[in-house]
Amino acid sequence: MSDLDLNQRNSPQKPDAPLSERLKDQMQDAGAQMKERAGDALRASTDTAREKFGEAADAAKGVASEAVDQFQDRARDQQQSGADFIERFAGNIREAARAFENDAPFAARGINSAADYVKGAGEKIRDGSFRDLVDNATGFARRQPAAFLGLSVLAGFAAVRFLRASDGGPLPQGADRSSSGKDETWANEPGRNRAS
Repeated sequence: MSDLDLNQRNSPQKPDAPLSERLKDQMQDAGAQMKERAGDALRASTDTAREKFGEAADAAKGVASEAVDQFQDRARDQQQSGADFIERFAGNIREAARAFENDAPFAARGINSAADYVKGAGEKIRDGSFRDLVDNATGFARRQPAAFLGLSVLAGFAAVRFLRASDGGPLPQGADRSSSGKDETWANEPGRNRAS
């Protein structure tokens, strides 16, 4: 049986109505049913689309969250490495202070003070945020400009020394490293002042 046959049985029809009017009523009923079915199909496809969109959004959130977690893990690793380096640097500063203890005890105290500050900065890097470190360094520079300048100069010397010491590559032909660690490439050239 077709839907048209069902409509004929279910729709009240006037037996004496002309055929065109009955056909018109049947067409209206069929149109209403098609409209209802199309609405049902649209609602079902809309629900499916919402569900799929929700799944895609959840997947995107998961990927973004995973990327943020990886970035934060790497940042924490770099933060820990930086803190370790700074604390080793503070130890090197303390060693430099020991060299001044006999000849210039006031300088040794200042250098030890700088080492304490550097060690504290390393601990703050390990435990705190970058913004806190910048704020503290700025505050220290305002309170103790001479110490900050001295620490900056000392850090520059230490960085140069570190870079030179880590350059273990081959020397140019004719170069010789003396016990002083200086590159004496030009020391043996004719006309060179050997007294220096």
